Amino acid sequence: MEVIITGGGIAGLTLALATHASGAAKRIRIFEAAPDIRALGVGINLGPHAIKELSALGLEDALVAASCQPQDYAFFTRHGQLVYREPWGKAAGHQWPHISILRSELHRVLLDAVNERIGGANFITAHRCVGVEQSEVNVTAHFAGPDNAVRAPQSGDVLIACDGIHSVVRAQFYRDEGPFAYRGTNLWRGVTRRQPFLTGRSIARIGARHSTMIIYPIRNNIDAAGNQLVNWVAEIEREVAVPVDWSKPGQLEDFYPVYQDWSFDWLDAAEMIRSAEQILSYPMVDRDPLKRWTFGRVTLMGDAAHPMYPQGGNGGAQAIIDAATLGRLFETESDPAAALKAYEATRLPATSRIVLQNRSAPPNVIVDTVEQRTGGKRFEKLEDVITQDELRGIFERYQKVAGYHVTQIAQSQAQR
Repeated sequence: MEVIITGGGIAGLTLALATHASGAAKRIRIFEAAPDIRALGVGINLGPHAIKELSALGLEDALVAASCQPQDYAFFTRHGQLVYREPWGKAAGHQWPHISILRSELHRVLLDAVNERIGGANFITAHRCVGVEQSEVNVTAHFAGPDNAVRAPQSGDVLIACDGIHSVVRAQFYRDEGPFAYRGTNLWRGVTRRQPFLTGRSIARIGARHSTMIIYPIRNNIDAAGNQLVNWVAEIEREVAVPVDWSKPGQLEDFYPVYQDWSFDWLDAAEMIRSAEQILSYPMVDRDPLKRWTFGRVTLMGDAAHPMYPQGGNGGAQAIIDAATLGRLFETESDPAAALKAYEATRLPATSRIVLQNRSAPPNVIVDTVEQRTGGKRFEKLEDVITQDELRGIFERYQKVAGYHVTQIAQSQAQR
């Protein structure tokens, strides 16, 4: 079997490694649109459900060495008052860690493994897929270079489109899909060097849906002063969306006024924003779930298949699970086209639920609930507002839909 992968991001590289591990492919080639690989992006969270799959590919040690592993997840009101905290990752009983890592470091670990196991010659840059065609026996991808010059077409037995949220392959099969769905929230993301906060291994979510911050360390001891590299995300409701571009620079004045008074005894969030090394902006957009990903010898994966709100690292995690699932199916299905259909049947319903859940009940529904009951004011005693059992129930429901509750991951491992 010859496999063509369009897109050399998280989904594409993980799929290449999972397919190689299956032993089912004679040749695996990844075609990436960018002419060169640069260190772009800020932090990303990957839960134990994703690390389980990457660990099976022999990558856990390299990822742990390049990341932080949070031990607790804490929710605060916009006044900095603690609402709920629970153990996280291995501290919560998971077999695999939760990791927080620079996106570029995650990409480096994946690409190093691809170069070592599959060969650097099979990771081909400066090849932007512009369309696909297929017959009963093979599929052909057409490419253009950065200057729009035509590249030689390439053929294989199957093609997996991992070409991201602006997928050309998806657009070929869904020509009338229309624009992204924007529902009024923009993100600004940054990375700041600073001293550890809370436990030094905490994820903090501050505020309700109208204005939220998510903050977590992504690298320890980056200098002689013991500073961490801390990633933060600011979410603000706005009528107009910023451009849909993961690498679009953001402007401080566009969002900082909302957070300028967010200075608490446990963290000066306003100062952290001002001290950022870089700021990127991105709109909270997704698309309605599709009824179909697979068309003969072609299928969609990752953001090309199920673009979702970037809540809780689910975009990257679900792409990794997509890739691992298809890799296993290549090993068990005798016909590669049948493997694509089986992959769709397994993954499309699960990711569709997460897309819809992220719209209606993201993780900050915990603080939303508290602030609705207090009218956004400070509380004297949290137990007069809500019980810890109720808060725990809210968060557990989200974890179960997202697929990273500790009982689910343990059960899926036992079933293998």
